[in-house]
Amino acid sequence: MDLKQTRMALTLVLMTLLATFSPAVTASEQATAFFLVRHAEKSDGGSDPPLSSAGQARSQQLAELLKDAAIDAIFSTDFHRSRDTAAPLARALGLELRLYDPAELEAFAADLVERGGRVLVVGHSTPTPELAQHLGGTPGSEIDEEKEYDRLYVLTPRSDGTTTTVLLRYGKVFSP
Repeated sequence: MDLKQTRMALTLVLMTLLATFSPAVTASEQATAFFLVRHAEKSDGGSDPPLSSAGQARSQQLAELLKDAAIDAIFSTDFHRSRDTAAPLARALGLELRLYDPAELEAFAADLVERGGRVLVVGHSTPTPELAQHLGGTPGSEIDEEKEYDRLYVLTPRSDGTTTTVLLRYGKVFSP
């Protein structure tokens, strides 16, 4: 699936969710959405490697995909690969990149829920599904550490205490 197809799929899913749930969704709920991704492909070596060329391309694809999603805050772990994944969208939207501690997911999730808005969170293969769960969403299957960099969670909290989870794939699949 190319970028245009991915954007169209995301738009259709979001429109479907809004149309399906609009009678029960309040105005403030429509404004709240959490977009969670694992960092893009990283270079080999070291404990804090930068993005590979494939990862740089994927981070650009993420920025293109979410540029019209009304993101008002971007959070990242304090690792090159996560910050560099979030950076193109932060630059495009003129937003400050904020850091969070993946060891404090429960408190971070509570802060996000209290904050509301439309938020991108860039993390890692284990904390990202855990954060989805702390936000009331469905974590899905375990992320394949070696080759899965295209998972995009879209979580929308509802007034009844539930959270709608949509799991999408974005960007091109790059060969290692």
